[in-house]
Amino acid sequence: MAGAGDRAEAGWPKGWAGKLAQWAGLLALSGAITLGLDGIGLPAAWLIGPMVGAIAFGVGGASIRVPPSGFTMAQAIIGCLVAHAVTVSILLSIARNWPLMLGTVGLTVTVSGIVGWLFVRYGSLPGTTAAWGVSPGAAAAMVAMAGQHGADARLVAVMQYLRVVLVVLSASLVTHALTAGSQGATPAAAPVEALDPAGLAATLLVALVGGWIGHRFRIPSGALLVPMVLGALVQTGAGISLQLPHTLLTVTYAVIGWSIGLRFTREVLGHAFRAVPQMLLSTALMIALCSLSAWMLVTLLPTDPLTAFLATSPGGLDSVVVIALGTGVDLPLVLALQTLRLFVVVLSGPPLARLIARYA
Repeated sequence: MAGAGDRAEAGWPKGWAGKLAQWAGLLALSGAITLGLDGIGLPAAWLIGPMVGAIAFGVGGASIRVPPSGFTMAQAIIGCLVAHAVTVSILLSIARNWPLMLGTVGLTVTVSGIVGWLFVRYGSLPGTTAAWGVSPGAAAAMVAMAGQHGADARLVAVMQYLRVVLVVLSASLVTHALTAGSQGATPAAAPVEALDPAGLAATLLVALVGGWIGHRFRIPSGALLVPMVLGALVQTGAGISLQLPHTLLTVTYAVIGWSIGLRFTREVLGHAFRAVPQMLLSTALMIALCSLSAWMLVTLLPTDPLTAFLATSPGGLDSVVVIALGTGVDLPLVLALQTLRLFVVVLSGPPLARLIARYA
């Protein structure tokens, strides 16, 4: 991986004033791209925008970098975001249908592992990058953890967010087709949480303590996993609802996007473009697999096809919820299965990638 000293930095300001000018330029470019992507409804715009802006700066030879402590804290916030998805109603839904749900999630993760193995063995992506890139969900978590386990986080990010975009587009088309002409087909707006100082303080405390524990004791992916487990315990056991306001998540996504994008070089960017056919093929395989899982749910559970499709869709949890709102689907079932897969994918990611690397 090329460092700042290996790049042509001609034309970039030097010194502290120069670095501040670079950060200001990166902030302005990231904001403009993010607002443009968000305006056209692109999923994960608040992470993709900063990442694209940082790629432009990184390829251009910028010398600025996100401090390691900043990236650690961003991972911890993502862990809290995963924990925030855990509610009593979701746990009850999982408890009622756990054999089928666990079987569905296990099938999805197993087949994604096989797809990853095939791409590691026969594809052109370096190391275990493909194993992390084809993970069926938890895109931000996979990107955050991939670099710590020998994968190229830059290419993993491209694979993961290309998958998110394609999955959300396909889910939107299926939802439109299955709700065409029905009442209430227009998605409702997600409710905005009122600011809860206690919930926000608990979130920041969990992130700080959990992130420090994970880093201090060198737990694999601990900066993300420890806050995730600790946050789930606090939220379900102590009855304190974690709160992640939009501003906090915006900063978190920007830090992760910048951390990834600033490490891009012209060579890496060219490799990503050459790997696009592989990325599209892996995404198509994942969508086909999850459609098969949806058919199994419709057959074995008293549920409708749209609920099953959204529940098994390998997109981001937040995007799927936005699509599901106002469509009349069984939202608790959708959230339960998506949340269960989110936890399984995050927890199984590191050992599965190591297993793939060993036998590929």
